[in-house]
Amino acid sequence: MLLTTLYIIGITAEAMTGALAAGRKHMDWFGVMLVASATAIGGGTVRDILLGHYPLGWVANPHYLMITCAAGVVTTWMASWVAKNHKFFITLDALGLIVFSIIGSRIAMDMGLPPFICMVSALVTGVFGGLLRDLMCRRPPMVLHKELYASVSFLAGGMYWGLMHLGINELIATVSTLVVGFSFRMAAAKFGWSLPIFRFDAEPEGSH
Repeated sequence: MLLTTLYIIGITAEAMTGALAAGRKHMDWFGVMLVASATAIGGGTVRDILLGHYPLGWVANPHYLMITCAAGVVTTWMASWVAKNHKFFITLDALGLIVFSIIGSRIAMDMGLPPFICMVSALVTGVFGGLLRDLMCRRPPMVLHKELYASVSFLAGGMYWGLMHLGINELIATVSTLVVGFSFRMAAAKFGWSLPIFRFDAEPEGSH
């Protein structure tokens, strides 16, 4: 129940930020709903396809798709408020990232997959919605250029798997992963923690 509630909050917030990105590209309402839904539930969709986990999450629970579409349309009426409360949505995004990661890890665990794949499943669930949003809006994927984000998702999935593997109560494992993962992500956003950046600006040989 806790994860479900937080998941709905997470996909609503993600859908609204996705709709805002679509608005900056001057998309129509269909485009807004498409980008909003891809941002919110795209990661879970990619995960399910890669793992062969059917039916897809939003097919089994159509109300999730309805929520993201509605959130996208509502954002067109209150875009200024959403933009003004950017920091609030960063907080919700951090919460959603860890919730998505836990769910991704759990689904892979239920399928009997090895720990590394559970962590990859967490990563795909947590990050690929944002990747799809940025690709659809024709901008560099933010999750690959900003402070720690994808790595937090990966580690959160690993922490959840580890706690469950040790026989920790599921609620305790969930809450512990939420607290640690959320705190880590917010600290990374506040202090600008990031992985080393690779820069290679030389022109290819023979380009002159």
